[in-house]
Amino acid sequence: MHRDQPLAGPASELVAACEARGVPVLSSNLVTSELIVKLTGWLNDRLASATELHGVMLDVLGIGVLLLGKSGIGKSETALDLVVRGHRLVADDVVVVRKKGEALFGSSARLIAYHMEIRGLGIINIKDLFGVGAVRDNKKLELAVEMVDWQDGEEYDRLGIDDDRLEILGVAVPRVRLPVRPGRNLATLVEVGARNQLLKLRGHHSARAFQDELTAALGTRRDVDLDAVE
Repeated sequence: MHRDQPLAGPASELVAACEARGVPVLSSNLVTSELIVKLTGWLNDRLASATELHGVMLDVLGIGVLLLGKSGIGKSETALDLVVRGHRLVADDVVVVRKKGEALFGSSARLIAYHMEIRGLGIINIKDLFGVGAVRDNKKLELAVEMVDWQDGEEYDRLGIDDDRLEILGVAVPRVRLPVRPGRNLATLVEVGARNQLLKLRGHHSARAFQDELTAALGTRRDVDLDAVE
């Protein structure tokens, strides 16, 4: 049977038995294998473990980036700057995170999809303003960026050798903490953070490579000094 040809429908005996027991009967023009694939994907999405986070999610250079931080710290403004640069918005304010297998995927709450709240401007529609290429419905979560107030005397990571993690639904997500203060270009820092994470996923850890080179250089100099003493 051609896939576009209408089906004859289920047998009348099956329909009667299902009606008697209150069981729904579904039919489809799809071939069985294709229907199973589509139903399995739909069920996996609907039945997946999920949680909602206050933040903003974007697709930055193919990396799913989740911006976290207290209200008013500048998450949406930073996200808007990234959208202007050509990156894509996934969700603003409420990020729905679902666990599929060992991966996390973020999407927007349906009622506020494609919208952002910018203090001073109000509610704006990113899809209408920048086009369909500026948004996407969901994205795999690969990096969390936590924006925190700059505190004098606070110790912030300056080397990036040890990878921090944020656990969401039992999955550890790489996390960086960005202290916020006037003069810091947060959109640029987030973009560079995404680029750095992309390098790590490809097996190159810049901070550790620099540490190895520095250790090797110091070891070579130490050897030279010892030879001179002898």
